[in-house]
Amino acid sequence: MATHFMQLAKAYGVSIMFLRNAFLVDIVNEKNGRILKLNSIGSGQLWKSVDVVIFNTWHWWLLTDRKQPWDYVQDGNTTRKDMNRMVAYEKALRTWAKWVNSNIDPAKTKVFFQAVSPDHVDSREWADPTAKTCKGETNPMLSVDYPGGPPTPQVILDKVLRTVTKPVHLLNITRLSQLRKDGHPSAFGYGGRRGNDCTHWCLPGVPDIWNQLLYTALLQS
Repeated sequence: MATHFMQLAKAYGVSIMFLRNAFLVDIVNEKNGRILKLNSIGSGQLWKSVDVVIFNTWHWWLLTDRKQPWDYVQDGNTTRKDMNRMVAYEKALRTWAKWVNSNIDPAKTKVFFQAVSPDHVDSREWADPTAKTCKGETNPMLSVDYPGGPPTPQVILDKVLRTVTKPVHLLNITRLSQLRKDGHPSAFGYGGRRGNDCTHWCLPGVPDIWNQLLYTALLQS
């Protein structure tokens, strides 16, 4: 994807900004610690000035302990130490959806949202009783159907996107990525990892097609 963007930048004089806001909503440092504010999007001021904005979130909501970048969660007037992550994820997405509805001018800004990147931690999802996880998997699924269905975070994202009144292009990479149960870094990867890493991808054909879909969508928009 970097090569494609560089080609676009050279040909059309565009600039690219990467803003790492993994939760879309704000994390604010206050006296009692870092607060994840489910109803606040301060960084949205930066998004207003761009021609194309691409959003993505989910896996970061699963971080805990030292990897968790916040100490408390604020939902409206209630602040708590933690809450159900799926509920928090949906609340944040709804805050984002309201922001898009109120602030995006489709004549100036095109909005994309990358769908949920799936993991493969339970082999029952692809109907294989002989395995437990994707550890040791070396072949993709040959069927176009995924027995486990869409992951719950994607179901939530689809539901929230239906509340957005402004045009949002969903880069739906979820199903095709579910079929690549062989694509995560594992014991077969470079260096012989001892365990699976289901939050990243290592084989050609997974992130590559995500990039191609985005590139095609950008050319057609």
